Amino acid sequence: MSKLYLVGVGPGSEKYLTFEALNVVGSSDILMGSKRALKLFPDTKAEKIELNAKNMGEMLNLAVSKACEGRAVALLSTGDPGFSGVLKPIKKLAGKLEFEVIPGISSIQICASKLQISWDEANIITMHGKGISGELISLLSNGRTTIILPNNTIEETVEYLLDQGIDPNRRAAVCENLSYENEKIVEVQLKELLNEQFGYMCVLVVY
Repeated sequence: MSKLYLVGVGPGSEKYLTFEALNVVGSSDILMGSKRALKLFPDTKAEKIELNAKNMGEMLNLAVSKACEGRAVALLSTGDPGFSGVLKPIKKLAGKLEFEVIPGISSIQICASKLQISWDEANIITMHGKGISGELISLLSNGRTTIILPNNTIEETVEYLLDQGIDPNRRAAVCENLSYENEKIVEVQLKELLNEQFGYMCVLVVY
């Protein structure tokens, strides 16, 4: 039976792929995902279709269309499909099409484990692709550690927090390129993060 699968593929390294993700991908006709997600499956015989920021809407519609035509489609979502992933847009597009979510390990989870943060004692917020949320300031005032998936850059988020009057001496951490060989974790005062250079794949923590 044809089906659309939303497959969480973890933070980037193949060691964080689940058995279920591997099983679903192995039985799919079409794989759709970002370049780095597709690279996790070099031996697949399925047709590969690359997604990027510019063609995302078109490709999500194509995934639904291909599944409706009777193909088994695995739509790869870095991290988990339900956290800044493909679940939200697919729910709007799928209509009556049956689809299944295969959960994955999020960079938020890896970050929390690296820094030994208990989830039930932390705020978790994603601004990925949404712009900086005003909710962030209120969360930072409730006494809990806050784990943030930034909108764009660490610098942008830190500058916003300092402009809003957050204590520049608060403890903070950035986890970059989690699960990759060039993984980096920096723990300093909030203001000192502006002296560091970070790439795109980062999680910010403010204690």
